[in-house]
Amino acid sequence: MRPIRARAPHPSRARRLAALLLSAVTTLFLAAPASPAAAAAPAPVPGTLTPYNIGAVYTAGVSSGGYMATQLHVAYSGTVSGSAAFASGPYDCARNSLPTALNACMDTTQNLQLAQLEQLTRDRSAQGLVDPISNLAGDPVYVFSGTNDSTVRQPVATALSDYYAHLGARVLYNRGTAAGHAWISPLGPNTCGVTRTPFLNDCGVDAERELLGHLLGSVATPAAAPSGTLIRFDQNAYAPGGSAAALSMGDEGFAYVPASCAGGAACSLMVALHGCKQGYAYQGFGTRFVEGSFLNEYADTNAMVVLYPQAAPTSTLENPNGCWNWWGYLGDAAYARHGGKQIEAVMGMVRALRGGTPPPPAGGGSVTLSSVDAQDGYVKAAADGSGAAVGTLEDLYGFALGRGTDGNVNRTLLSFDTSRIPAGAEVTRAYLTVSRSSGSGDPWASPAGNRLLVDVRTGCFGGCAVEAGDWSAPATVAGAAEIAAFSSGSAVSTDLTPAALAALDRSGTTQLRLGFASAPASTAYLFVNQAAPVTLTVEYRQG
Repeated sequence: MRPIRARAPHPSRARRLAALLLSAVTTLFLAAPASPAAAAAPAPVPGTLTPYNIGAVYTAGVSSGGYMATQLHVAYSGTVSGSAAFASGPYDCARNSLPTALNACMDTTQNLQLAQLEQLTRDRSAQGLVDPISNLAGDPVYVFSGTNDSTVRQPVATALSDYYAHLGARVLYNRGTAAGHAWISPLGPNTCGVTRTPFLNDCGVDAERELLGHLLGSVATPAAAPSGTLIRFDQNAYAPGGSAAALSMGDEGFAYVPASCAGGAACSLMVALHGCKQGYAYQGFGTRFVEGSFLNEYADTNAMVVLYPQAAPTSTLENPNGCWNWWGYLGDAAYARHGGKQIEAVMGMVRALRGGTPPPPAGGGSVTLSSVDAQDGYVKAAADGSGAAVGTLEDLYGFALGRGTDGNVNRTLLSFDTSRIPAGAEVTRAYLTVSRSSGSGDPWASPAGNRLLVDVRTGCFGGCAVEAGDWSAPATVAGAAEIAAFSSGSAVSTDLTPAALAALDRSGTTQLRLGFASAPASTAYLFVNQAAPVTLTVEYRQG
């Protein structure tokens, strides 16, 4: 049957219609679900997210959680090394439009325009709104789409597989299982082909072995029953602004920690994202997804912490089913990139588990600023500063740091529009994120213990355009932060010092200069951010 064309409804009726449509596409059957095949998780205990010895980070999710898993991977590909998605489509398929989400990204009555989505990703990468897309090349990605899924139809999932393949990822696509719309697990109480609560289906296959084997490279046999600790933590601590409910997230999140990881073993981290109507706070759903995902059993034998963030339903028509934000609800237009409120909340949890930066303060928020391309560049000079000149290889290689093949020492200049920090807000912390493009040698080891430092200048070092004199011009605050050695991907600086925070120009431009404390004794350099701007993340507390 062809779709019926109709006039656009009145806005209030449109909101009611949206809620009805969202409910219709994930209709719950009223029959009580069968009991899980096994007790899949210990009882949760109150706690906090503390650092573990975590290396690689991965995401996985189903339906709206699958979309969120992809958003996290694309937005923070310098941190997230691979992803798995059940029953979802390509990155930012909805483009901040609920009708597009329903008609192109779930159904196929509207073309989802894959080529435009790929170009959107490239554009955001170039603008610094997501991490460099070059990070995605070679990343493992697992896609699952059931042949009986009429909620997110298979051509949509195929577009996700194609999206990643076109960006160079290594995709494993399971498209031949007769599954309904669900997370597929041996612990699922539902038969394979149905679509009903709790959306955990047993299809006679071990999809977790398949996806983890692809992401991790190999996988050990799962434990018969989990023996680690399931921590229940406060998600408000990680929500920008301090209120998880304001983001349509629950007060409580969960993290499963195997004994080996708690004991200091090197572990990976899996961020597991439930789908609509599967969150802890949705109509008493509780921990059924946490228990039935079959990830905890593999976590015990494969040195893997599993983070289970929780979305929650709104009391309004915005998100009554507790879906993750993949179409731009509650006015969050940045939902799929840096600065997206749910993305930043989850990344705050990831950083806490990795021993990274703490969450923004309660009652505040954060803004991520991209460096101003027209005012960025690098300068080179002899080790004593003589013969300074503006570098010319930025477009080819990026910003140079260290001693080049010409014997000159390079320093990088970056401009930020710090007037975008909300007026009247108290800045509580700030840090840089840079991405390595290429390099030769190890300038941090020449001489041993060399340090890559960040100088801060209120306004500009000279004129705001890069000029030779910027190499040695005085800074307002010298050595305001440091970037530790890194050989690939992205790196985050230490926090700017309190003096540097005070030096941020709240009415205009702030320039930062990156350079090594000592001139490398021989050729040793790196280029950064050839494909995307450096970003400055500023966290603040409202007065």
